[in-house]
Amino acid sequence: MDTPISNIKNILLVEDDLRDVELTLAALEEYNLANKVFVVHDGAAALDYLYHRGKFQMRAGNNPILILLDNKMPKVNGLEVLKTIKADEHLKIIPVVVLTSSRETPDLVEFYKHGVNAYVVKPVDFNEFMAAVKKLGVFWAAVNEPPPQTGREETSVVSGKVIAPGKNEVKNEITTKHPASGR
Repeated sequence: MDTPISNIKNILLVEDDLRDVELTLAALEEYNLANKVFVVHDGAAALDYLYHRGKFQMRAGNNPILILLDNKMPKVNGLEVLKTIKADEHLKIIPVVVLTSSRETPDLVEFYKHGVNAYVVKPVDFNEFMAAVKKLGVFWAAVNEPPPQTGREETSVVSGKVIAPGKNEVKNEITTKHPASGR
């Protein structure tokens, strides 16, 4: 039986370093989590993804069960992405784990001040990096109980119709508007 679009559980990886993306996906592959990771390479794309804007306007599926977020990225940095997520009623319950190379105390303090769920400094050693990401993936995707999805409607990429989570009916128009995305 196919999994309904509204029940697909994905992780959003926001990372501009292609090597770190490859390593993260490789680490998650061992637990069959890599196929559930959607990757964007800057903070602006992450916000577009979460708010169904631009090229993600018609993306299928609910919000991710976890966001793995780098800090130092082009366009919009990780801290600004976190502030936006935690200020939004529809997004603030999504767990956010900062996966960054910064060991700077002010960065750490600022992220926790704005509601990050965990702050992980990327190990430089390949094996340590792989082990850290595996632990993150297993905890957040398998052990942790994700927050329930909000009542926001999702649109199927295939049909272009709106799918209301938790309902079997399909509507032809969007009735719920989201203030930040204009939907």
